[in-house]
Amino acid sequence: MAEKTLRTCENGHKYAKSTDCPTCPICEKDKKPENGFLSKLSAPARRALENHGILTLETLSNYSKKELLKLHGIGPSTIPVLLREMESEGLAFKA
Repeated sequence: MAEKTLRTCENGHKYAKSTDCPTCPICEKDKKPENGFLSKLSAPARRALENHGILTLETLSNYSKKELLKLHGIGPSTIPVLLREMESEGLAFKA
């Protein structure tokens, strides 16, 4: 396992990371929505959708599973979570 380095984010949070990822886990926790479909996702999956402007289930329905899996941060375990949320609103992925 790589050695962790101590870092400080622009908001002054101190945290240790063993990768080059610049994301502060403390800031990321503060950004997590309390409700809605984005609240049910991991931070990388949520960031992937947010970075592509996918903030609603209606917008999400414009994408196919294959397109979503190409986004960095979206993995196979994210798809069932998204599918459940979409189905609860009568929506589906693009064919």
